[in-house]
Amino acid sequence: MFGDLFGKLQEAQSKMKESKERLSHITVDGEAGDGAVKVVVTGNREVKSIDVAEHLLEKDNKEELEDLLITALNRALKNAENAWESEMKGIAGGMLGPLGGLF
Repeated sequence: MFGDLFGKLQEAQSKMKESKERLSHITVDGEAGDGAVKVVVTGNREVKSIDVAEHLLEKDNKEELEDLLITALNRALKNAENAWESEMKGIAGGMLGPLGGLF
């Protein structure tokens, strides 16, 4: 009984490691200000790039830039969270068999 449980725990740990690796190669983005600010993050929620339109780099646009950065980052991170959740549901479904669909 415990051997089977231990085996399943090891399998889950291995699948989690594989999933984290896959998520590190998945990129999602978030935009704000009609594309004036673009942020790219991995499925593991690591920021890979931030692109800012030139006009936002002017001194008078500091507050607008800050607001747009926050919005774009939050959107990208939400998309990364969705990718992460999808990946984890796949693991849960595989580990729990028919019960995996409940999560």
